Amino acid sequence: MPLYWETNSSTQTAWCASPASVLELAIGARRRSDMEGSGPNPLASETWEKKQALMIERLENLHQARKSGSGSETAPSFESVALFLSRFSDSKHSIDAELARLRALDPTAKPDAKPQLEALSDMIADLERLVAENSYFLPSYEIRSSLKSISDLKESLDALSAELVPRKKFAFKNKPLKKAQPVLSKEKEEIRVLDEEKSDLGIFRESPGFRNQKGTVLVKQFRASEEGKGDFSLVDLDSCEVYLKGKFRALFVHRIKNCRIFVGPVLGSVLIEDVEGCLFMLASHQIRIHQAKVTDFYLRLRSRPIIEDCSVVRFAPYKLVYEGIEEELQESGLAEETENWANVDDFRWLRAMQSPNWCVLPEEEQIGVVDISDKKGQCQDS
Repeated sequence: MPLYWETNSSTQTAWCASPASVLELAIGARRRSDMEGSGPNPLASETWEKKQALMIERLENLHQARKSGSGSETAPSFESVALFLSRFSDSKHSIDAELARLRALDPTAKPDAKPQLEALSDMIADLERLVAENSYFLPSYEIRSSLKSISDLKESLDALSAELVPRKKFAFKNKPLKKAQPVLSKEKEEIRVLDEEKSDLGIFRESPGFRNQKGTVLVKQFRASEEGKGDFSLVDLDSCEVYLKGKFRALFVHRIKNCRIFVGPVLGSVLIEDVEGCLFMLASHQIRIHQAKVTDFYLRLRSRPIIEDCSVVRFAPYKLVYEGIEEELQESGLAEETENWANVDDFRWLRAMQSPNWCVLPEEEQIGVVDISDKKGQCQDS
């Protein structure tokens, strides 16, 4: 549901309101204006009434669609709290049973437990995604209870991993990794182990990227042979402008400040952690944002954005253009504007009311279309 951001210049505070609340406030302001002035302008009143009627109709249609969808016997599982709880409970019981089985392993079998621990990690990741995808309709208590259960499962898995595989740090994975193929050299084995031990929420992968730059314009044009392949990282940047043109698989952002980041289609996911005073404009299938402060995001997404430990973050639609981007968006499955950018899940705000940590960026404060066709590389990625 779209939300609106307003700022009080005297106190420098911001608040959010739903469309219904905004409509009520606007109607009240209109009535007060008519009473205090010389009366309503007939032409202006007619225009206002038309806008008001359209807004009411849109809200009512949305409400009725949600009611009919959630009440239908044929509605998908994510529209039913009871079905969600049943699926969550079944998955949790399976994980608990597997944890208990591994705890009871014969000591001689413990060194061979790593693949089973990885499978458990994937199961917990699936459970977390189940909550994230359905959080928009679940009661706040159920979300809080589900996340607490997931947290307990992670702790149990970490403790069991330390016991069964003590020499290698086991990191919970937020998304399943492809099964490693049999390696033919020591170098490949080291790469595989490194990839398994790194967490998407903590240590960023040793992928190509821009690192340790200040006050620099950074441009990367993905060549045809690179498009759709590999990951790219932005790490430890300060007061930089970054332009990434072309398609690639995933983007990792860590510790950047006062930067402006413009990114073409990302075929997979974007993970952003520890950013402040930045502007991001990017298109991807998924995005997860941790520890962002005073930052604006212009997004086009296939799923709802997830934020955690964030404050004063605002969201708006994607406005990036350059030669060939329309074709790239089409090939990446991102040509359609889904408006998911306005439907943010805040994992640190489990109350029924709107989270105070994010808002939609008012249209009058949004930047215009950004054309980066003429941007040329000024720094090599490392």
